[in-house]
Amino acid sequence: MRLLPPPKRHALSAVYAFARRIDDIADGDEPAGRRLARLREARSALDAVRSASGWPPPGPEDPVLVALRHASLHHPIPLRAFGDLIDGCAADVRGTRYARFEELLTYCRCVAGSIGRLSLGVFGVQDGRDLREAEPLADALGVALQITNILRDVREDRLAGRIYLPAEDLDRFGCTLDVDSSGGLTDPPDRLAALVRFEADRARSWFAEGMRLLAVLDGRSAACTAAMAGIYRCLLGRIAADPAGALAARLSLPPWRKAMVAAGALAGTVR
Repeated sequence: MRLLPPPKRHALSAVYAFARRIDDIADGDEPAGRRLARLREARSALDAVRSASGWPPPGPEDPVLVALRHASLHHPIPLRAFGDLIDGCAADVRGTRYARFEELLTYCRCVAGSIGRLSLGVFGVQDGRDLREAEPLADALGVALQITNILRDVREDRLAGRIYLPAEDLDRFGCTLDVDSSGGLTDPPDRLAALVRFEADRARSWFAEGMRLLAVLDGRSAACTAAMAGIYRCLLGRIAADPAGALAARLSLPPWRKAMVAAGALAGTVR
């Protein structure tokens, strides 16, 4: 976000703050019923932000909602996309699993494509471009990032009782993602590696589509987007190069590597 000018940085911070609130509810320790109720409350708060007649909502002032309202009045942020995010997080709370990739794709568009569309509302597009035409590209980039997240967290999610990879893909490679008493995946390593590389190739195709978004953004917004995408593409490369390592421990890039990617994005050298 530091690559953005202050007004856009503040607006994007408001978007991310509300998105983080929703995500934290879904990942919390409360019973599922209580988390679903809190997600409904978040949806009601969103409706108040979107409504001219319902603002301000009753009760103490909420600084996140105030900031989000301010951002939405100064940028064409599609606040309805938060509804998609809430739908995706509700699926997480329910422990939804996916039989086919098309079902997972809907989930990815909800939890990550939504963030792409919301961010695009802050970034805006270059003169003469249609914001709505750019939304599918922001959506595609979000899908690529979410598939990368899923591959990074396969074992961690499995230990939490969550499986995101489609059942049809598990069947294709003869995997179950079952774990033993020590928390290790029991599938043959070669099958797991083939599965991970298959999904990584899928993510790369979504990156190829989503990175077309950079051409319609102004320089600073393109640099911000390229930095985030570059970090995730580096992470995806590490996962594909060493599936066993990625399945054994949660991978991340060191700060110096992230800084290099960000610097490259600012200089227009990220590929």
